[in-house]
Amino acid sequence: MDEPQDERLDFTAGVPLADLPDGLPVAGRVGTDDALLLRRGDRVHAFGAQCSHYHGPLADGLVVGDSVRCPWHHARFDITTGEAVRAPALDPIACWRVVQRDGRAFVGERIVAGPRERPPVAGHPQSIVIVGGGVAGLAAAEMLRRSGFTRPLTMVSADAAPPCDRPNLSKDFLAGTAEPDWIPLRPPEFYEANAIELLLSTRVTAIDPARRVVALDSGRELAWGALLLATGADPVRLDIPGADPARVHVLRSFADSKAIVARCAGAKRALVIGSSFIGLEVAASLRARGLEVHVVGRDAVPMANMLGEDLGRRIQALHESHGVVFHLGSTVDRVDGSTVRLAGGSRVDGCDFIVAGVGVRPSLALAEQAMLAVDRGVVVDATLRTSADAIWAAGDIARWPDARTGESMRVEHFALAEAQGRCAALNMLGVHRPFDTVPFFWSQHYETAINMVGHAASWDRIEVDGSVQALDAALRYFRGDRLLAMATVGRDLASLRCEATMEGEAVP
Repeated sequence: MDEPQDERLDFTAGVPLADLPDGLPVAGRVGTDDALLLRRGDRVHAFGAQCSHYHGPLADGLVVGDSVRCPWHHARFDITTGEAVRAPALDPIACWRVVQRDGRAFVGERIVAGPRERPPVAGHPQSIVIVGGGVAGLAAAEMLRRSGFTRPLTMVSADAAPPCDRPNLSKDFLAGTAEPDWIPLRPPEFYEANAIELLLSTRVTAIDPARRVVALDSGRELAWGALLLATGADPVRLDIPGADPARVHVLRSFADSKAIVARCAGAKRALVIGSSFIGLEVAASLRARGLEVHVVGRDAVPMANMLGEDLGRRIQALHESHGVVFHLGSTVDRVDGSTVRLAGGSRVDGCDFIVAGVGVRPSLALAEQAMLAVDRGVVVDATLRTSADAIWAAGDIARWPDARTGESMRVEHFALAEAQGRCAALNMLGVHRPFDTVPFFWSQHYETAINMVGHAASWDRIEVDGSVQALDAALRYFRGDRLLAMATVGRDLASLRCEATMEGEAVP
C-alpha cells in the first residue's frame, strides 16, 4: 500500500518570494515539522507553527517587530531565533535559517535559540537562593542559568511537588482531560542537569538580611549573595460550623487538585463556595466529571467586580446551561451531615464535599519577619528589588510601581508571576531592567475562554464591541480617558493587538 503523500508545502525545496505576502505567514513544513514562512520586507523567517506552551496556532497570532505572539495565552517568540521571550511559554519554538536565491526562499539548518543578552559575570552574586516553589521561582532559576549564572543556585519550596502548571489544576487536570505527568513544569532531571538544588517539603523559617542567610526548618542555614522572595499566596480557608474539615477542600497546589479528584470518585453532588474565576472553573471541571454542582456566592452577579455585570451574567447563564445551580447573594451558614444550610434559611442536601474558592492572601510572613517594606504585598521598586539590599520579590506577593498607570499594583496572575521571575533574575545579575509587562490572564469555562489584558481594579465605564450574548465581544474598561484593561471572548487577535498597543508597539 502506497504511503500517503505529505501535501504540506516543503520549505526546503524553495518557495517563490512572489508567493509570500508581506506580513502574512504561509504554512508548510520543514522535514516532518509544521512550520511557518514569513516575509517582512526583504527578510524571510522560518519558525515552528505551534506555540510551545499549549500548542496554540501561531498562524492565527500577531507579528510585531521581530516577535510572534500566540493567540491563546499571549506567549511570545523571537522569530529570528525561536527564543521564548514572554510568559507563559518556557521553551523555544523551532527556527530555521532562510537563504534567498534566484527569487526563491530556501529553508536550511535549524537555529539553536539562545538568550537575548548575557549579563557580565563580574556582576554575578556568589550564590542565589529562591524562596518559593511556584512559576516565578522556576522562571527565575531558568533565566539565571540561561544567562550564564554558574554559581550555586537553590530553590526552597514548602510544596511536596516541584513547580507545576497551576492554571491546569482548576481546568483540564481537574476536569480529567490532562494527565498527571503534564502538570510539572519541568521533569526531575531538569533540575539536576541545570545544577539547581531543589529542596521540596522544606520551609524557610527566617531570613537574615544582615548576615545574608536563610534558616530552614531542618536547622540548616543557606548563605546567599542575592535572594528572590517568591512565596506566592495562600488560599483563604473557611471555618464552617459543623463541617468536617476533611470534606472541605481548597485549590492551590497539585496535592489540592489531586485530593478533589480523589473525592469525586463515587460522589454525586458538590458545593462550590465562591463565584469568581477559580470557583467557576472548578464548577465547570466538576460538571465535566458528571457531578451535580451548586455554587454559593456573596455577589449578586458572578465576577461583576472584575468583568462588569453584562459579561458576568452571560458567564452565569453559560454555567446554568451546563447544569450548574447558583445561590447568589448568599453565604454558607453551617453544615449538618451532608446538608449545607445557607444564610436566609435555604439549604442544599446531599453534598458529598465542598470546595472553597474564595480567594487567596499573599504569603507575607517571611517578608515581615525580615523587616521588608510591606503594604498589602511586598513593596518593590521598578526592578522588583525590595527595601533590603540584594533581596528581590516576584509573583503574587510583589507590589510594584506600574509605569503605565502611575499606581502601585499587585496582581495574582500565573503568566505575570513567570514574567516577574525572569525580570528579577536578570536584575539580580546586574541588568537593572524595569518590569514593564502588561498583565494578562485567561480563564476557561467549558469551551469558552475569557482573556484579560491589563488590570482594572475599578473603572467608570465599559465600552463593548460585539455581542456579549453571542460570546463574541471585546470589552474595554476605562477610568476617565485612560484604557485600563480589555476583556475578550472569541476575539483573540483583538486581545493581542490591545496588549501590543499598551506596550507602546506600532501594531501592523
